[in-house]
Amino acid sequence: MPKETIAKYIDQLPSSGRYTFTRSELAKKFQKSDAAIRLALHRLQKNGRIKCPRRGFYVIVPEEYRQTGAPPPEWFIDALIKDWQSQYYVGLLSAAEIYGAAHQRPQEFQVVCDKAHRAIEISRYRIHFFKKWNLKDTPITEQKTPIGYMKVSSPEATALDLVRYYEDVGYYSNVVTVLSDLASSMNAQKLIAAADTGVELAVVQRLGYFMELVEKSKLVEPLHEWLVAKSPRTIALRSDLDFDKAALNRRWSIYINEEVEADEQ
Repeated sequence: MPKETIAKYIDQLPSSGRYTFTRSELAKKFQKSDAAIRLALHRLQKNGRIKCPRRGFYVIVPEEYRQTGAPPPEWFIDALIKDWQSQYYVGLLSAAEIYGAAHQRPQEFQVVCDKAHRAIEISRYRIHFFKKWNLKDTPITEQKTPIGYMKVSSPEATALDLVRYYEDVGYYSNVVTVLSDLASSMNAQKLIAAADTGVELAVVQRLGYFMELVEKSKLVEPLHEWLVAKSPRTIALRSDLDFDKAALNRRWSIYINEEVEADEQ
């Protein structure tokens, strides 16, 4: 029987549902020098059969993705983060898109992690990582992918994150545009549960104001009651802008120092 080669081994992985592997895995399986393994991987990369989004971690490119260069991040994000030994969830605009609340495809795949990671470029895809200290408390769902599952923030947690990371998702006008559609996937009690995981009260106040701005008052009425019991301080809608002459929204204790409107759909 002919000896199994690295190329043949990699070609057989998809038949078992695997589209990722590591160089350390190959080193354990094959009695070859590091130089020989690097050479075999280089040939496969040159032929467009694999991609390397991170040193030592490889993604197999199925035939149908050879022209675009790589499969979408949904195919490998779970395996990549596990290789990093990190916790994660797909969030922000990428999560909103999964829930049908993105009016245009996000320009990057947005992932929230418990550790800081540099952005990754793989073919036409860019993966942006956001660090969150209390990630383990964030409500998540498991979404099916073509080859398995990935973790995604719940609609309620997604809404709070959009407000928190507003500078990275197109600022407040884009946030309220997304929230207007995301609301149909949200639950009032689950929203309180998501807020009660250490989320800054200022984020909750802004979200409540935005939800009423897009005429979703009923959804945030229980959230308002929860917030009042916390005795939040009065804040500015935009903390980086002057608010001396701004009108005060007493219901959410916010000085409205920026005019926010949903983008036209």
